[in-house]
Amino acid sequence: GNIGPSISTFSSMQAPSFNEGLFGELCDTERLSDYARYKGSIFDQATFPGGQHFEYVAYLRHHGFPSPLLDWSLSPYVAAFFAFRDPNPRFEKRSIFVYCDRPEGTGGGTIGAPMIQQLVGHTRTPRRHFFQQSIYTVCESRSDGKWRFDSHQKVFDNPSPKQDFLGRFDIPSKERDKILALLDQYNLNAYSLFESEESLLETLWLRANRI
Repeated sequence: GNIGPSISTFSSMQAPSFNEGLFGELCDTERLSDYARYKGSIFDQATFPGGQHFEYVAYLRHHGFPSPLLDWSLSPYVAAFFAFRDPNPRFEKRSIFVYCDRPEGTGGGTIGAPMIQQLVGHTRTPRRHFFQQSIYTVCESRSDGKWRFDSHQKVFDNPSPKQDFLGRFDIPSKERDKILALLDQYNLNAYSLFESEESLLETLWLRANRI
């Protein structure tokens, strides 16, 4: 559906404008979704354009709407919080993943093959991105001078020897209360990471259960 106008109206994010001229008469005869317009306006370029487009997909990713970005944290403690935040008792263990694009400082790849790119720059992002020390990656593949989103898993399943290392730490779920309590002592909790009323009550509830 056309989510852009609703996002621009009811949130602090302004959805990027879409290049309707790329569609010609199609725009007058068919109802295109925001995502279709988005693809038409950015995929006729050599690389992911960044700027307002990066800001938009980062916003979608951070607020639970499907996005091709992966959201990482520079802090292992923030990663641990998110690994243990869900109280679902069905999980016997929680996993924290560690990604290093170039463990030996060098890298390469086959032209056109899927490749993970780290998105950096001075793009405006919400406060929570700063508090969570967020950083993003996107997987791209190229054909005929144009790029497309691709799957991170393709790269992780076939890593090159000197790049794209993915590590994993599994911790028993029974340690959840102990870990969240320890992180809260350092003021790392839902409220300090999200600053919303819901996250405040979530934090107070966890503290009340420890008393």
